[in-house]
Amino acid sequence: MLYAYYQSGEEDLLKFENELLGSVERMYDLYLLLILSLPELVHTAENRLEVKKKKMQLTEEDLHPNRKFVDNSSIKKIGTSIELRKASEKNKANWIGAENQEVIRKMFLQIQESETYFEFMNDEKTGYENDKAFILNLFKIEIANSELLHNFLEERSIHWMDDLDHTCSMVLKTLKSTNENEEFHVLPLYKENDSEKDFVIQLFRNTIAKNAENESLIDDLTKNWELDRIAKMDIILLKMGITELQIFPEIPIKVTLNETIEISKYYSTPKSNTFINGVLDNAIEILKKEKKIIKMGRGLLN
Repeated sequence: MLYAYYQSGEEDLLKFENELLGSVERMYDLYLLLILSLPELVHTAENRLEVKKKKMQLTEEDLHPNRKFVDNSSIKKIGTSIELRKASEKNKANWIGAENQEVIRKMFLQIQESETYFEFMNDEKTGYENDKAFILNLFKIEIANSELLHNFLEERSIHWMDDLDHTCSMVLKTLKSTNENEEFHVLPLYKENDSEKDFVIQLFRNTIAKNAENESLIDDLTKNWELDRIAKMDIILLKMGITELQIFPEIPIKVTLNETIEISKYYSTPKSNTFINGVLDNAIEILKKEKKIIKMGRGLLN
């Protein structure tokens, strides 16, 4: 969103801030959709079994199908979750509609041919823990990596493919935490009693507010480079990292440094991480000397 703000030339900060928070909220829609894909896949599988029973010439398999997938107890718990239903209704996150159902149908056909599915269907082990282990594997191996799903997500939101890795980790954490004797619970968008939303807003606002100051520092640190020759995303990441170092006393320096470098691997050039690492290291030394980095807590200055 910082990139969009700087590229636009507009000065309506509130507009971009609202769009930023909206994109975070849409990430939660993705989280709910991914969880809901499991009972939707089961629903598709069950419909296919019912269709086969109506054939003119029935085989033994049509009459007595393997129902291990459609009867998966862990997926049933997800499908009957009141909390999940309320969250999906509130966010209007669902797989309703012919186009969405076609994606689910095609995903199921691919899953049906997978080794993960074959092993589960032909394994004699039963019980909730076995069912749970299967859906964890199914999600990690088949659903999260589905090209059909990726194409669907790209069409729905320009942000979702960027959010997919993080959102999948949220889904896996949710699935792992399920218990046979408890209701299925979904994670909240933001941690309770935490400052995550405030962090997003403050980092965005302050990076823009400190723009001229940060640009001057980066200019001094890259004297052998002309700013317009450095990748725009590198400049933005440096501004964001330098801002975070100064305005969040509770975040260790090493965390800011590592996370900024990590983000550059996704959003900038192959050599950007080395460049950003070097510039931020030098920026840290200058900001320490100028007493602009104040950390509260032991070990946060390292």
